[in-house]
Amino acid sequence: MTVQVPFDNTFAQLGPGFYRKQMPEPVVAPQLVAFNQDLARLLQVAPAEVSEMAEVFAGNRMLEGAEPLAQTYAGHQFGTFNPQLGDGRALLLGEVLGQDGRRYDIQLKGSGRTPFSRQGDGRAWLGPVLREYVISEAMHALGVPTTRALAAVTTGETVWREGGMPGAVLTRVAASHLRVGTFQLFAAHGRTAELKQLTDYAIARHYPQAEGPLGLLRSVRDAQVGLIAAWMSVGFIHGVMNTDNCSISGETIDYGPCAFMDTYRAEQVFSSIDRTGRYAYANQPSIAVWNLAQLATALIQQLDDPQEAVEEATAIIHAMPSLIEAEWLRLFRRKLGLLSMESGDLDLVSDLLQLMAEGQADFTNTFCALSEGRAAGEFQDPAAFQSWQQRWMQRRAEEPDPEAVMRASNPVYIPRNHRIEEMIAAAVSGDFTMFHRLNTVLASPYLRQPDQDDLLRPPMPDEVVKATFCGT
Repeated sequence: MTVQVPFDNTFAQLGPGFYRKQMPEPVVAPQLVAFNQDLARLLQVAPAEVSEMAEVFAGNRMLEGAEPLAQTYAGHQFGTFNPQLGDGRALLLGEVLGQDGRRYDIQLKGSGRTPFSRQGDGRAWLGPVLREYVISEAMHALGVPTTRALAAVTTGETVWREGGMPGAVLTRVAASHLRVGTFQLFAAHGRTAELKQLTDYAIARHYPQAEGPLGLLRSVRDAQVGLIAAWMSVGFIHGVMNTDNCSISGETIDYGPCAFMDTYRAEQVFSSIDRTGRYAYANQPSIAVWNLAQLATALIQQLDDPQEAVEEATAIIHAMPSLIEAEWLRLFRRKLGLLSMESGDLDLVSDLLQLMAEGQADFTNTFCALSEGRAAGEFQDPAAFQSWQQRWMQRRAEEPDPEAVMRASNPVYIPRNHRIEEMIAAAVSGDFTMFHRLNTVLASPYLRQPDQDDLLRPPMPDEVVKATFCGT
């Protein structure tokens, strides 16, 4: 029995201006670490023997129907525009139609050099591969739109970063890999015909109800509104919200220096390369607006009279902050067990977050404790919390079943940073027990599970992760 993937490729038909064809570079000794059976069923991917899957998902064996290519794009990186980027260590193998009728990309990350690698080796080391596998699957279970992980393979080779690290390849699945930066590439170089072609393709693939470039802009805006609010509701910090990491489909993409907050701090930053706090937790809504403004600037370049469209595009973007706030408030209401809307709800949520910041309360555990009626112990000043709690109890008194709403909105388990680091350290030594354990527990994040209480614990002082890294 061989691995079977029912490829049905469309991006490859757009033409060479959108990509460069590239075969993966074979590796010495691939070993399968993980294969996502549930996702494989959705994609109608038929598995095979472990050894063959290791060859396939390392890039050593090319499947029938695959058309490997490196996508090209541009992007603003920390606010500075780079007119030529592209997949420097990733190859799109092709697309499949899932059992749900949706189209998905299947991509290898860490499969070797491409024409866009610049001075890089095109490889990935084991840590970032396992981090993305665990966190992307955890995000899916949390209900946050995200790319997903189909497989992880070790390569038997050494990747050199700050030292020698074991090499690995991730197989990533996405609704597509179209980014804001993909549109910026063609707009920046005046390639209007390809910009129009890309716009039509994005509409047909993701938003068939959208009418023209501005209809696409509005649809992408709405998808990003939902995504950013969802990030905020689970305490997630992306870390590198560059426009080349902003997906047109509205999925979380590129899990580099990302992290979940432990102690609540609105200004929390984890990324080792974010020295100014541009992508801090509280800045994510405004950065999403900034990114979409760059998409608007690119999209209108294809119109006969761009100036005529500026007013409408501006209105679409200017509506975004209030839309994010409304969705953010809806999700945080649910975290407090509230389905109805009242005028004082924003103050109620904001005051709680302020108390959490002042009391150095753990973000996830505090909301989980609220669900279980034991939150006072999460605060350094229980009296201040109890004053807020009285307001909250009065507010939710008329709600039909607040406890059920809260249990469905407040995860018990998240991929805590210190546990991710513990998992990576063990895996580098050849022990994947923690990797598999995290995947199992995080698949049911809203359900308290027996014998897993250690995964609830915030880090001890010597376990605090102060910075996370891209790993490229």
